[in-house]
Amino acid sequence: MQNPKRYLITAALPYANGLKHVGHLAGAYIPADIYARYLRAQERDVVFVCGSDEHGTAIPIQARKEGTTAQAIIDKYHEAMQQDFADLAIQFDIYHRTSAPLHHETASAFFTQLEKAGELETKETEQFYDPEAQSFLADRYIKGICPACQSDRAYGDQCESCGRSLSPEELLRPVSTLSGATPIKKKTTHWYLPLGKHEDFLRKWILETHETDWRPAVVGQCKGWIDGGLQSRAVTRDLDWGVQVPLPQANGKVLYVWFDAPIGYISATKQWAKEHGKDWDPYWKDAETKLVHFIGKDNIVFHCIIFPVMLKLGGYILPDNVPSNEFLNLEGDKMSTSRNWKLDMRDYIDDFVKKENGGGQVVDMLRYYLTQIAPETKDSEFTWKGFQDAVNSELVAVLGNFVNRTWVLMHKLCKGKVPPFHPARADEYDRALTEQIRSTTETVTQHLERYQFREALFAVIDLARHGNQYMQRKEPWIVAKRLEQEPEAQQAIDNCLHLCLQLSANLAILGNPFLPNTTKTLCHLMKVVDRMLEWKNAGRIDLLKVGYSLREPQLLFRKIEDTEIETQLEKLKANLMSTETPAPAEQPAAKPTIQFDDFAKVELKVGTIVAAEKVEKADKLLKLSVDLGSETRTIVSGIAMHYAPQDILGKQVTVVTNLAPRKMRGIESNGMILMAEDRSGKLHFVHPDSSVEPGSGIS
Repeated sequence: MQNPKRYLITAALPYANGLKHVGHLAGAYIPADIYARYLRAQERDVVFVCGSDEHGTAIPIQARKEGTTAQAIIDKYHEAMQQDFADLAIQFDIYHRTSAPLHHETASAFFTQLEKAGELETKETEQFYDPEAQSFLADRYIKGICPACQSDRAYGDQCESCGRSLSPEELLRPVSTLSGATPIKKKTTHWYLPLGKHEDFLRKWILETHETDWRPAVVGQCKGWIDGGLQSRAVTRDLDWGVQVPLPQANGKVLYVWFDAPIGYISATKQWAKEHGKDWDPYWKDAETKLVHFIGKDNIVFHCIIFPVMLKLGGYILPDNVPSNEFLNLEGDKMSTSRNWKLDMRDYIDDFVKKENGGGQVVDMLRYYLTQIAPETKDSEFTWKGFQDAVNSELVAVLGNFVNRTWVLMHKLCKGKVPPFHPARADEYDRALTEQIRSTTETVTQHLERYQFREALFAVIDLARHGNQYMQRKEPWIVAKRLEQEPEAQQAIDNCLHLCLQLSANLAILGNPFLPNTTKTLCHLMKVVDRMLEWKNAGRIDLLKVGYSLREPQLLFRKIEDTEIETQLEKLKANLMSTETPAPAEQPAAKPTIQFDDFAKVELKVGTIVAAEKVEKADKLLKLSVDLGSETRTIVSGIAMHYAPQDILGKQVTVVTNLAPRKMRGIESNGMILMAEDRSGKLHFVHPDSSVEPGSGIS
């Protein structure tokens, strides 16, 4: 959209069931904050909204884990997340919450509008029900055995051991986490959004209008969903926590959280407008508003397919762009809350920010590194060594070093004042640096407009690198030694430090979206007000007036020491080792007593693994050929994260041989390998203590 009147920026609503880690920060919140700060510097009309997502099954589940109420959970984590964002310089115009009365009112009205317009449909379906608790069960309230890896840490939506996405129907021996009872199927009626009716609209809007300006991963995922045929999505569910469905026949149902949560952007905008005496309507209904959603890739389908259909039906504008990021891994592994393999924002705040005087420079250190490694086009990785290198070799050695040298030499050679520039003494290096300042401004602007934040940051730090190279070529400290014999040499010193100071002022402007605390320090050193940071001033070389006295030098950054990195790595390892088994309330209920005849139905035999290979596009699965004496069977087992194929050849295993065949990733698996899982989650083979003939029965 060319020259929009206003901008509405949203960052994915974080779920209020726990603290958020740096992967979330890198995925949505820092990119959105950079863009919003840039737009403010451009003096554009921009509102940056976010808030806590406080409904859905995960909230009451977390309440049960912590022995408290759902309301207490959302109050606790809403406040915690809001404070963490503030501590890390994420500058929302409003941070709202979906439990607020205004949101309930807005979401209810949205549903009512669609229902009255006939845009929703009702369906009677069978869903899992706990006969003892007398409650319908959301997927997360059902636990059982994973069909892929045989772990008992599988829920109705995902296996916590192997990570596979599941449905309740796939679980083996499912039980309700509410009572331990075996769930039954019971009929219930729900309202659905028929997405299939809108396939043509979505195909044209995404695949034709935005195919070239949206990120390829976003377009690709959308295309996959559309080409696969869009199905109706339920917008209500049987739950006692959430926004009540505003219909008398709803019988206490609530809006499904995926329908309710994105409406939170609208209610947040309404609340902001109410607090500032503004009209919220143009931000959501004027075609000259540019709406941009910042999200992680796990939210693409909701923000690019489902929510746009809702917006279109409701008479709202559609997003102009959805710059989704990929995932951020940690030290060679995926971040995992259940395994405690993560770096929470709060951890960094406690270990670094709160221990510093004000914490501004260490906040910017994290913002810098997360932007430098931002997973804009593919998954990336946070390592503590990488963090140390980025800080020490770039922030300290390049940006901080340039500014410090400039200030030290300005005080030593120019009496602490901005020296004049002498055009007659300008040389090729002066002209080249002046052009570099101008061209970098254009480059950074172009990258920010295209949501290319990594490239924009690189251009900023590269400008500081050019400043160091320029100063090294000019060597004003060497020229100063000739002043007694050549008084006119002062003009060369003046030119050098004048341009270095002007370059520093430009670094403050261009770096402000990324490093806001560093910019505050630079403005303090230059004794300038915030108006200098307006983007229109970038590229100028007359920002600091000749003869203006500047403050004494101050280090912008400190080095990260080896001991700090070692401490963090040890902490990670300790957290992983201390991961506890799930609390008793979350364990599957004890299985009922069975008779011998029941056990006798299971056929167990010893097998020998004679071949093993990874299953394509399945990180957790191995395809095994198992010799059972009279035959060799193909068995797919979820042990690839624990054993390499070449390491298990010749291993003897215990096999359930009369299990019904099951297809996994297109491969028919004929049997199940029995495994034992220790407290750390590591799987171990169950096998005889000495070699026996393949096919030997186990009794």
